Amino acid sequence: MDVGSKLNDLPEWRLEGDEIRRTVTAPDFPAAIRIVDEIAVRAEELNHHPDIDIRWRTLHLALTTHDQGGLTDLDFTLAAMIDDIAAKHGA
Repeated sequence: MDVGSKLNDLPEWRLEGDEIRRTVTAPDFPAAIRIVDEIAVRAEELNHHPDIDIRWRTLHLALTTHDQGGLTDLDFTLAAMIDDIAAKHGA
């Protein structure tokens, strides 16, 4: 897999070890929670769950496919969904 080219399509994400990470800043705390709620629905549909750390209106997200020992197409699919969700909520 060409991680570099996949990240070119996801400019908000960065590679750290065997994960891709992004920080999202929501307009306020309730919007941050709505973003997390919507990510949770998508993650459950994909059966692929990100690590999420919530600090007031800032979300730190990390994606990797643990059972595959690193990144897979599923991580980049969910990352693109997360970007759409964040944008929809003004983040």
